[in-house]
Amino acid sequence: MNIVMDAFGGDNAPLAVIKGAIDAHNEFKTDITLVGDEEKIKKCAKENELDISALKIRHADTVIDVCEEPTAVVKSKKDCSMAVGLKMLADGEGDAFLSAGSTGALVVGATMIVRRIKGIKRPALATVLPTAGAPVMLLDSGANADCRAEMLTQFAIMGSAYMNGILNVQNPKVGLANIGSEESKGRELELETYRQLSSAPINFIGNIEARQVPLGDADVVVTDGFTGNMMLKLYEGMGKFFTDELKGMLTNGVRNKIGAFMILPSVKEFKKKVDYSEYGGAPLLGTAKPVIKAHGSSDAKAFYNAVRQAKQFSEKDVIGQITSSLAEMKKEQQINE
Repeated sequence: MNIVMDAFGGDNAPLAVIKGAIDAHNEFKTDITLVGDEEKIKKCAKENELDISALKIRHADTVIDVCEEPTAVVKSKKDCSMAVGLKMLADGEGDAFLSAGSTGALVVGATMIVRRIKGIKRPALATVLPTAGAPVMLLDSGANADCRAEMLTQFAIMGSAYMNGILNVQNPKVGLANIGSEESKGRELELETYRQLSSAPINFIGNIEARQVPLGDADVVVTDGFTGNMMLKLYEGMGKFFTDELKGMLTNGVRNKIGAFMILPSVKEFKKKVDYSEYGGAPLLGTAKPVIKAHGSSDAKAFYNAVRQAKQFSEKDVIGQITSSLAEMKKEQQINE
């Protein structure tokens, strides 16, 4: 197996990418190819005394900036590290691709270069979030601002397959993000999606309000990319707020510091639970081959976990599961017609 990594995607590239790749290779014994300026990659490794002899390098001349038009990845920046890596995946030179670069460019590049699973209207970013119970998958979390009901139904099917295949959640509970739990709530989008999800081959539990998400009431939450990204950013902001407040309380005064020492194991466990780097990245579900979007500020630990995630994505044939579920739904629709 070969995992292809964009060596120049993200705020901490290429150093964090290189470190994460080395750790992942040593742990998972999988081949890893770094894509980017070969001279810069080797120089960075040398300056930081990192042994990259076990890693492969595919040279790419440029990098696509987050400020550039996403379509540049298939037009003016065809030689950038992201485009070259996606082309390797499409051509069978890799089993999965991951990048912490521009989200828009990755979505466009994966759709145009790697292509979609047959029948999938749009790929969706699926972000795994911590809850009071088991993690929940939110999708779409930013790839598609405007969606149709059919797309949200496909998101639900893909999210269910991923949660079952990667996180071993049996018969995942799927909720539709809405402003109320009643079937009659929401816009035309939610009303039609509710109708379609009710007959889809998934465990649909109905509408779910945003306040229920962190409580773990569902395993998969589906919505359009605009709403999903807003939910995601609020989730991240509140997580940082609570973590900072907790840190401030536990370090304010001698008495609090003594108390903090007593509950240190619990604090560390909580911090680990809300740490995005533990989950690796967000899979772009709907592409014909595994693509992972790592957080822009990913450190070596996050890239290490993203490789683990990409490896499991490929090995457990989540894409095959999605394809089978889509075929099942289509068959049921034909029977009902």
